[in-house]
Amino acid sequence: MEQTIKKRGQKLKKRFFRFSKKASVEGKEHIKENVVDRFSHIKKIRLLIFEWALLVVAIIMLSITQAVFYRESYAVDAFTEGGTYSEATLGRINSLNPLFANTSSEKTLSRLMFSTLSAVDYSGHIGLGLAASITTDDTGSVWTVKLRDNLKWSDGEPITNEDVLYTVGVIQSPAIITSYSANLSGVKVVEQDGDLVFTLPSPYANFSSALEFPILPSHILKDVAPSALLENNFSVSPVTSGAFTYNAAQSIGNTGEKIVYLSPNDSYYDGRPLLDSFVVHAYTNTDDIIEAVNSGTVTATAELLPTDRDKIVAPSVYEKQTALSSGVFAFFNTSGTSVLKNKDLRKAIQQGIDMRSLRAPLESEPPLDYPLLSTQVDIQEFPSLPEYDPDAAKDTISKANLSDEEKTLHLATINTGYFPALAENLKFQLENLGFKVEVNVMAPSQDFVVSVIRPRSYDILLYEIELGSDPDLFAYYHSSQVTENGLNLSNYNSAIASDAILAARSSTDVSKRIAKYETFLKNWVADAPALGIYQVNMSYFVNKNVRTFSEDARLVTATDRFENVSYWATEKALKNRTP
Repeated sequence: MEQTIKKRGQKLKKRFFRFSKKASVEGKEHIKENVVDRFSHIKKIRLLIFEWALLVVAIIMLSITQAVFYRESYAVDAFTEGGTYSEATLGRINSLNPLFANTSSEKTLSRLMFSTLSAVDYSGHIGLGLAASITTDDTGSVWTVKLRDNLKWSDGEPITNEDVLYTVGVIQSPAIITSYSANLSGVKVVEQDGDLVFTLPSPYANFSSALEFPILPSHILKDVAPSALLENNFSVSPVTSGAFTYNAAQSIGNTGEKIVYLSPNDSYYDGRPLLDSFVVHAYTNTDDIIEAVNSGTVTATAELLPTDRDKIVAPSVYEKQTALSSGVFAFFNTSGTSVLKNKDLRKAIQQGIDMRSLRAPLESEPPLDYPLLSTQVDIQEFPSLPEYDPDAAKDTISKANLSDEEKTLHLATINTGYFPALAENLKFQLENLGFKVEVNVMAPSQDFVVSVIRPRSYDILLYEIELGSDPDLFAYYHSSQVTENGLNLSNYNSAIASDAILAARSSTDVSKRIAKYETFLKNWVADAPALGIYQVNMSYFVNKNVRTFSEDARLVTATDRFENVSYWATEKALKNRTP
């Protein structure tokens, strides 16, 4: 039985090998006959093969195109979360405490890291920031502020009324110098029934704009004396309430150049920003900023002038331009030992300066003759300024019989933008009128504030001031602000002008306010405490492939561009369309 099975297996094996050998031979012959031997025929049908190949390629391309168009019907390339945005700013970063922000770099960081009770909105009007509501009584003397619910600092601690009370106390302290002091002068604030009640020394119809000051964390700083705040570690590594929080800083060389890295603040009341990080690169000169923009080292900058436009050669960069509610003036020191306390000499300068020549280097900045903007108040007819008459001005100056020392004017300004060139032009024209002029150009910093502005160490100060969303001349021209900490840069002391300012700021009647502003302007022109030069335009050079502020937004100050910084973006992704 076993032998029979074995013989059958051997027979099957032999049959399989014979079949395999036969199939191999026949397969080779078939391949040779139907494939190899037919290669010589390809030349005869090459056109047909080419046509079929084209048809296949066309079908594939049509399929891809159909898929793309179909995708675009339900999806869009939209900005999304992630990415880093970097801005080039000008000026040293000496402190991250927002109360001491003086340079453009410091003001940029202050706006990114710290929130305020009120804030300028998209339309350029005062809206709400940390405050849920801001209301006033019928007199405009008592204002009530209610904070939003569940506000938090970047360290997770709650933002409370105590923080506001502490900050107001610091701002009003004579031990520090801050630009916010003037608006809170004489103001009393208390906590009442869970709200903050501000009582003003006199009615102020637009006090909500004065509430746009950064709040400091009392849980960290309450035991620090105001005089020691600038040197406190908070000025280096702050806890924040704004859209971003401090991450790290890097100094570049020993020139003052510095990079500050910010991270999104998860506790920000307006929502966590889309950006993963925001980088502020502080430069000490505009040449380096131009190079950084052209090379793509930074995403954008607001520090260049329209005259720098031709220097920006990167095709990916374009310029946004918008007017700000700021003006540049030559402030005349009308008190103390300054020779310009003589009204006749100020009037002579007002009459003897050729404004066309002074404004000639300005690219597109609108001329500004008065301390009010036409967009702020509807004054039908501004008072006339004296006509340019250098001979009459020289005659007045000559009749004053000034000594050589009295003829020497000290002109101070900052080393940024048009200021150095304007200072040289003013010097040239003043010397032609018979004065001697010494020009002091300093970097915009706390040192300039301490050594020049606060002691009024100048006869003429060439400087930019913020005119605000609503016309209010109190800080710059009311007699009560003729102090070291005040912003009355001319030391202008006029009872008529001061009364007109108070009457205008206290009235809610538009026609009455206009009448009081007209009274002030007549006295301002007659007394010549300052010389208006131009309204400031901001040129924002930015990469085309990012999303920033809208060009339709009305900016009051340059940093108002960050009003909607939570929605700025650099990254894009396909997203389904909303049906």
